[in-house]
Amino acid sequence: MEHLPELIIDLALILITAAAVTLVFRAIKQPLVLGYIIAGFLVGPHLSLTPTIVEKENIETLAEMGVIFLLFSLGLEFSFKKLVRVGGAASITAFVEIIFILVAGFYLGKWMGWSFMDSIFLGGMLASSSTSITIKALDELGMKAKQFARVVYGVLIVQDILVILLMVMLSTVAITRQIEGSEMLFTVARLLFFLGLWFITGIFLIPTLLRRTKKLLNEETLLILSVGLCLGMVVLAVQAGFSAELGAFIMGSILAETSKAEKIEKLFNPIRDLFAGIFFVSVGMLIDPETIIQYRWPVLWITLLTIVGKFLSLTFGAIISGQPLKQSIQVGMSMAQVGEFAFIIATLGMSLGVISNFLFPVAVGAAVITTFTTPFLIKLSIPVYNFAERNMPPYLKKKLDSYSASAQNIQAENKWRTVMLAYVKILTINGIILFGMLLLSLRVLMPFLQRHIESNILVSIIGLLLSLAVAAPFLWAFIARKPETNAYKELWLKKKYNRGPLLMVEIARLILGIVFIGFWADRIFTTTVGIFISIAVSVVLLILFSRKIQNFYKKIEFRFLDNLNYRDATVQSVPAPQLFSDESNMVSWDAHLVNMEVDPHALFIGKHLLELKWREKYGINIAFIKRGSKIIYAPKRYDRLLPFDQIGVIATDDQMTHFMEEFNAREPLESEESDLSNIVLFKMVVDEKNKLRGKTIRNSNIRERSNGLVVGIERENQRMLNPESDFTLEWGDIIWIVGERDKLQSINRSEQA
Repeated sequence: MEHLPELIIDLALILITAAAVTLVFRAIKQPLVLGYIIAGFLVGPHLSLTPTIVEKENIETLAEMGVIFLLFSLGLEFSFKKLVRVGGAASITAFVEIIFILVAGFYLGKWMGWSFMDSIFLGGMLASSSTSITIKALDELGMKAKQFARVVYGVLIVQDILVILLMVMLSTVAITRQIEGSEMLFTVARLLFFLGLWFITGIFLIPTLLRRTKKLLNEETLLILSVGLCLGMVVLAVQAGFSAELGAFIMGSILAETSKAEKIEKLFNPIRDLFAGIFFVSVGMLIDPETIIQYRWPVLWITLLTIVGKFLSLTFGAIISGQPLKQSIQVGMSMAQVGEFAFIIATLGMSLGVISNFLFPVAVGAAVITTFTTPFLIKLSIPVYNFAERNMPPYLKKKLDSYSASAQNIQAENKWRTVMLAYVKILTINGIILFGMLLLSLRVLMPFLQRHIESNILVSIIGLLLSLAVAAPFLWAFIARKPETNAYKELWLKKKYNRGPLLMVEIARLILGIVFIGFWADRIFTTTVGIFISIAVSVVLLILFSRKIQNFYKKIEFRFLDNLNYRDATVQSVPAPQLFSDESNMVSWDAHLVNMEVDPHALFIGKHLLELKWREKYGINIAFIKRGSKIIYAPKRYDRLLPFDQIGVIATDDQMTHFMEEFNAREPLESEESDLSNIVLFKMVVDEKNKLRGKTIRNSNIRERSNGLVVGIERENQRMLNPESDFTLEWGDIIWIVGERDKLQSINRSEQA
């Protein structure tokens, strides 16, 4: 008998159990994540009534791959441009919530007598909310089109990014076993540097690679390339001292900026679902009922902190970001649950060996409870708002309304702020590139030269000259590139007193550039003379070859921007925030832009907008219709809506509530799932049973009786393809029909009867 590896047996047990449990959870309309966790408990070591897995180490390896692929998939859904479009409201709200929960979770752990590491990891586990559960609850309650939901989606995006960065910070704390200000600042600076370097390099190289190999990439090779890039970045991140999850997320976010993003995401989803399922099953395997019962009070306190703490912090964060009180309360009560990142952070803590075993089942218990309470909290948000409004002092309500209105009516940035942000962008991007080149010069180029050249002086001279020659375009940009904004030109030309501060900025960054060149030379040369010589030579070269360096830099910059914007140029899209962002004055009118997709079975398919009269009936406006790669801006009255069109609807929450009833109305379907296997190519002989002799194809009623189409006639070894409808049938004719199997087979029986 052939011996099967234990891993295959364990996988069979895990996947069959997970499939069975998730089918039940789909039937009762509960999140599948909970189903996976329950499945893990069933096959785990703490339940003796069911079979248990054997090779725990192999499952842990597959679970780690599940986390990597989860983060890679999250990166594919994320875009740095999307983060920019999220707006200040979501960012401020997320920052306030995460800081509050981190601190509150830490002190709750200390209050319960937990260790320092258990307490700090508890705060990190509670920091984020569940994206999947929140979106699912809003969808089932019909609130995805509400105005507050846009803020919720933005907060979820920012939360995910901050929690990924938080994981890196927790890893540092776990290694040092303490929080040191200088160490944390160094870690943050190091993290931001590598994030910037990887992103800039990735955007410069990877979209170009995908475009150059476009004709060679089918679905198979694209998937293999994407997974390979993901794992390659994972290895690079670990080598740089960061987590594998961070590397996976970075590569996903880089690929998200390419024109292949949607295709990669579609191809990758089955892999993500498989390995993510294994990960959450492995989480369930750690559930110990005795531990949960033993720590029932911590589960209760953590649940209360999650619900109450997140409600208060999110509501407060939304208020100070300028959101009205009603929307702020809705945001706060929509995200009061423990997210999936809690399990990932707990897994990180256990892999590092810094947290207690009881923390995992306690987090799972709180996650289960808060998952079930989420829909009820969302429903209660309006009653809570009504209660707060009735009992709030009038002067406080007036101040809140005034603060919200003034925050929404802030005008565009002033010119100085625009110019300074442009300077910061130039210095940051080029500074990251230059520092990366410095590291390559010291760790790769110099050791290579030392192995092949005996003279140390010659090694230093060649190394420095080569390094500065390659870095020259970015040194020029760091020192001399002007912001290409109208605000800069207006400040320089229209007001003379602005030239003084602008000149000071130029002098300051020139000094920074010279200091950086000196630092670079100091790392290579050991004498002061060498440093001064190198600085002088560098400045002279930058002046003499300034024009050529500028042209070369602009080519590099054009390639980078072209890659960054290629996806938007190729696949046209109109994201809602581009038309009316969260900062828009429209918010104060309670109006917002909602992106919606036309259901292929909608009742209004093919009708003119004039015929629909949606503006007259509901007060809404259709801002655009996106059909494939074509966008119809400000559609006219005779434009039609077709299946799978994406439309932008400008409306208030109340208008959307009434409009959604008509928009979601569908044609009655005979069956939700059509069975294509019943459509067959059927052969029939004209004989005395079916009585078709002498009838034309039209008069035979074959189409009506079988939902079929006569596609061929064979008579005396002669064949006719697609015969005319007035063709007359004779004895022995063989008719070929495409139609429904059951109805075609019944024709003979019905005619005979």
